[in-house]
Amino acid sequence: MQQYIGLLNESYPPINDGVVTVTRHYAEGLTDRGEKVCVMTPHVKGGQYDAYPYKVLDYLSIPIPGRKPYVAGLPWIDAGFWRLVNRIPFKLLHVNSPFVSASIAEKIVRRQGIPMVGAFHSKFRDDFEKQIPVKAVVDVVMKRMVAFYDRCDEVWVPAESVVEVLREYGYKGPVEVVQNGTDLAGAYPEAFFAEARKELGLAPGEFVMLYVGQHVWQKNLRLMLDALGLLKDLPFRMFFIGAGYAESEMHRLAAEKWLGDKVTFVGSVWDRTLLTKYYAAADLFLFPSLYDTDGIVKREAASLRTPSLMVAGSTAAAAAKDRVDAFLCENTPESFAAAIRAVSADPELLRRVGETASVSLARGWDAVVDEVTDRYNALIRRA
Repeated sequence: MQQYIGLLNESYPPINDGVVTVTRHYAEGLTDRGEKVCVMTPHVKGGQYDAYPYKVLDYLSIPIPGRKPYVAGLPWIDAGFWRLVNRIPFKLLHVNSPFVSASIAEKIVRRQGIPMVGAFHSKFRDDFEKQIPVKAVVDVVMKRMVAFYDRCDEVWVPAESVVEVLREYGYKGPVEVVQNGTDLAGAYPEAFFAEARKELGLAPGEFVMLYVGQHVWQKNLRLMLDALGLLKDLPFRMFFIGAGYAESEMHRLAAEKWLGDKVTFVGSVWDRTLLTKYYAAADLFLFPSLYDTDGIVKREAASLRTPSLMVAGSTAAAAAKDRVDAFLCENTPESFAAAIRAVSADPELLRRVGETASVSLARGWDAVVDEVTDRYNALIRRA
């Protein structure tokens, strides 16, 4: 009987974020290579769990207040889920969240004696400190999280800079760096960029900026809006793509700053062809997040030769070189606005930095999954 590779995460489509993207591309790539894959995730309304070419097992969940559409999984009271899981022979588990997913994985590992990879993607302490007012409680949660990683056979992070975050949380064991990819990597003819602008109703010389991602304050989006408010004299178009709990307040702030004719809130874009056109039409991708550990969206933008403006010293910008493959500024609206103003006045620099970013950041998922498959097989052999 062929054994399965289990991929566990706290969310799956219709939720769309960086960790979901990683999990989904691993599942697709491994399936294409002849592996049997089982994804385990909490149930989300609208999820089409039977529509995938691999197995997806969903379990009971409840909404998380203030974090729509995210949910909290309740696998411990879902007997039907466990009946299905207990029939599946696994050869390895890859856990993309150290909480509910970790508890499921450890139960399976104890029963089947298989190796387990723990992936670290997010600055969890930042989340907990915003939601839990008692530091001692946060410390206990973080200690339990680190204990999970201690029990993993391997711990993976998406970038070298993320190792430092994990060390700050107290993890002292070995760490493997496995970079993320993008499905937008490839060669695009020059005509594609002009056609994208035309389809989106943009003039050839119009300066266009873009943000793609969750509309949540953790992404430092208030700084971005404050910076745009300082540029009312600068001709530009700004597109926000995505959704989240902060969306309505972002609309209000944009209106207060008289940005209505310059800023467009597109909403979620699920059509990858259309999203590619937004990336191609943009001159500059705005990514001020201090929360993200890597940021797949900056790789997507780079695939279309659109460089990112990021905050110097942020984890997501740790490997970036200012004015080489990205643009860096300080974490203030004034510095962010000044960087946009300077970049908009130098189209040749924009072109050059975008070309370099497309080489240094745009790695396809096929190459990533090839590497992952080799790492899995080596771990299984050792186990």
